[in-house]
Amino acid sequence: MTNSFIDRRTFLKAGAAFAAAPFFPTVALAAPGDTVLHARQGTAKLLGPGNPETAIWGYNGVAGGPLLRFRQGEELRVRLRNGIAQGTSIHWHGIRLPNAMDGVSGLTQSAVPSGGNFDYRFKLRDAGTYWYHSHNRSWEQMARGLYGMLVVEETEPPEADQDLAFVIDDWRLDSERQIDSRSFGAMPDWAHAGRLGNWVTVNGKPGPVFEARAGERLRLRLLNAANARIFNLTFPGLSPWVIALDGQSIEPWQLKSGTLWLAPGQRADLLVDVTGKPDTTVPVRAIFPRQEIDIATIKTAPGAARRRAPLGRPKRLAANPLPGPLSLRQAVVAPLRMEGGAMGGMMGGMMGGRMHGMRGMMAQGKVWAFNGVAGPSDRPLVTVRRGQTVRIDMNNANRWPHAMHLHGAHFRVVRRNGRAIDVSPWRDTELVQADERVSIAFVADAPGKWLFHCHMLEHHAGGMSTWIEVT
Repeated sequence: MTNSFIDRRTFLKAGAAFAAAPFFPTVALAAPGDTVLHARQGTAKLLGPGNPETAIWGYNGVAGGPLLRFRQGEELRVRLRNGIAQGTSIHWHGIRLPNAMDGVSGLTQSAVPSGGNFDYRFKLRDAGTYWYHSHNRSWEQMARGLYGMLVVEETEPPEADQDLAFVIDDWRLDSERQIDSRSFGAMPDWAHAGRLGNWVTVNGKPGPVFEARAGERLRLRLLNAANARIFNLTFPGLSPWVIALDGQSIEPWQLKSGTLWLAPGQRADLLVDVTGKPDTTVPVRAIFPRQEIDIATIKTAPGAARRRAPLGRPKRLAANPLPGPLSLRQAVVAPLRMEGGAMGGMMGGMMGGRMHGMRGMMAQGKVWAFNGVAGPSDRPLVTVRRGQTVRIDMNNANRWPHAMHLHGAHFRVVRRNGRAIDVSPWRDTELVQADERVSIAFVADAPGKWLFHCHMLEHHAGGMSTWIEVT
C-alpha cells in the first residue's frame, strides 16, 4: 500500500456500517477526585464492522481517548498511568496552566517511565474546546492513538440541542490494515509534509452518522488530531455558524459556500442547523488536491421537527479572561527564520553547540532549523519578564507549510506578509504557508519554559522546536 488514501468505494462501504453507532465514552469530572488516563494497548474498528480490528495505543485503550468534560473554573485532576513500553507524558493543548503541568517531556517534566504514574492538577480558567495528547515521541505515540478531546463548558453556553465531539484523524495503515509501524521515523516524511495517513476517521470510526431531528441545532466541536495532514472541510447543503477557534470566542460568521481549514492541532466550534426532511442526509466533506472524501454524515431523523425555522444568528460567546492588552510598541521582538526540509536549500545547522552539515544532521534525524539551530536547544528563543508583550516574526523560508503551536499562551496575528492586521482571533496554533511571513503577539502571563514548535509532528522531531522563557 502506498501513501495514498484507500479507495473511496472501500471507505464509504466501511463507513456506512457506522450509522447511529455510539462514539467514544465521556468521562465526566463534576465530582471531586482523580480520573485515570491509562496509556495502553487496545484495538479499534477503524475500518468498520466486518473488517480486521487495528491494534492501537489509546488512553484507557480507546481510539481517540475518553472525552473529558469539565465546567469553567473547576480543577482538572487526572492521573496518567503509563502502560506502554515507552516513556510518555500528557500535554494539555491550548490550556493556560502552571508550567510544571504542561506535560512536555524533557522541558517541563521527565517522561513518565513504563509502569509509572504522574498526577496533573490545575484550574481550568478558560472555557472552550481543547485536547490532550502524548508529548514524548509524539510522532509515534499520537500516530498510534494517544490523544483525546477536552471540553470546558461555558457558564452560559450557546443554545444547542446536541453538543458533539468531532475528532478527525488520518491513520497510516499497511496491507494488513494495521498501523504501518515500519514507516515510523522515515526521513521522506520528516523532510516533506510529515506523516500523512491513508485512512480517515472521525471519533475513531469511518464515516460516522450524526443523527438529529429537523429543526435541531448541533454544536460540533472539530479537532484536527492528525500528525501532519491539513483538513479542508466543506458542508454541502448546510450553512454552519463558526463561533470559536482554538477554544476562543469569535464574532460568529456563517460558512455558506466556502471551506474551513484546520491545521494539525487546530479546533473550531460550529453551530449547525438541521433543515432536511426526515431520512435525508448531508455530508461533511474533506477536500484534498486529487480527491474528496465524505468523512461523516448528518442525517435527519424521522419524526416531527423540533423547530419550524432555524434559530438564527447566535450571540457571541463570552470572552475568556486572557491577559492583555497587547502593548505592541513596547513588545520584545523575536525573529524566527524557519529553514530546511526537502528542496529547502539549507546546508547545515547548529546542534548541541556545534555546526553540522546536512549529512551530519540527517544522521541524527534533523532536517529543519529555527534561526539556524536544529532543536531542541538549551537556549531559549527569547527571555522576557512576566507581563511583557512578545512579538515573534516568523519567516517561513522553505517549501512547506507549518502549524506553529505556542504552549501556555494565546496569541494574535498582527502582521502577515508586510501588512498590519488590526483585528484577528486569539489562537494557539497558526498555519504559516510556504514563503509566508507572519508575526504573532501575546502577553507572557506565566513564568516558566514554554515550548514553541511546529505541530506537524515529524517537523517538530526533525528540528522545528524552540522555547520561550518567562521570568
